[in-house]
Amino acid sequence: MRDLYTTLGVPRTASEQDIKSAYRKLAKELHPDRNKDKPNASEKFSEVTRAYDLLSDKAKRAQYDRGEIDADGNPANPFAGMGARGGYGRGGAYGGGSGGGPGGAPGAGDFAGMGGDDVDLSDLFEGLFGGRKNPQPGGGARRGFGRQPPPPPQRRGGDIQYRLAVPFVEAAAGRDQRITLADGKAISLKLPAGVDDGTMMRLKDKGHPGAGGNGDGIVMVEIGNHPFFKREGDNIRMDLPITLDEAVRGAKVKCPTVDGAVMLTIKPGSSSGTVMRLAGKGWTRKNAKLVDGKHERGDQLVALAIQLPADPGPLEQRLEGWIDTARPREKFGL
Repeated sequence: MRDLYTTLGVPRTASEQDIKSAYRKLAKELHPDRNKDKPNASEKFSEVTRAYDLLSDKAKRAQYDRGEIDADGNPANPFAGMGARGGYGRGGAYGGGSGGGPGGAPGAGDFAGMGGDDVDLSDLFEGLFGGRKNPQPGGGARRGFGRQPPPPPQRRGGDIQYRLAVPFVEAAAGRDQRITLADGKAISLKLPAGVDDGTMMRLKDKGHPGAGGNGDGIVMVEIGNHPFFKREGDNIRMDLPITLDEAVRGAKVKCPTVDGAVMLTIKPGSSSGTVMRLAGKGWTRKNAKLVDGKHERGDQLVALAIQLPADPGPLEQRLEGWIDTARPREKFGL
């Protein structure tokens, strides 16, 4: 029986974050789209995904650690291994006795000669173990007791892996995505709040068919880079070029956001590096409450960057004889 912790390469004391990090790393390494020359990559990918599904569930992980469920999440057999040991035979000797039960366990006839008359104890065993009577010729003992073991669970169909490329601005705003499944059907997929590059999404019953039900679709989200936006947690940062005269006199300028351009007011005398904040224009916040049906978002941080003219000649003429007496490097002791 495989061990789920070994499958993910983490110790049994691993934290939730350790398990999540290990899974993401393995999922990226084993994704079938990146291992087309390795036919067993899909099977390994499904194996680590199932291991993560169980261990990321606190209740199921606790049951697994206590041995109450197996690696597939099925109840463990409470009678496993009972038939492999010897029973108490006649005279009370422990070992491969002559009892009628499994592995030498006592049958109804094994209690004869223990200080009393022969007694048919089949009703007693039936009451204890839920067995059914199976009388033998001459009142002999039954050859077993207990309910028949349940049939093995039928296997579900295999999972199908998908890779979904999401543009940076759409991931930031949490916009729904369209994905085409293996059967040719296109569905709308809602991104989770705070979605990250490498986030795995499970589409229940969208995998291969099987006797025990359909497998699932496993979608790995890949978020593209952006030429000037960068993510910082729940915030988005960018550098906004402004001209010297806009910085000196102040101005209203257009500033891009993931929701489209907005007007930004530059205060007179603004310096390069000044950071302005656009509230609610950042990344969707994970586990945040909904506001007007939408997830709360972080902010956009705009750092001003003064851009001097390509031809500084006219500016030099205007500055002829003028010297700035400020000491901007004084804080460095220079």
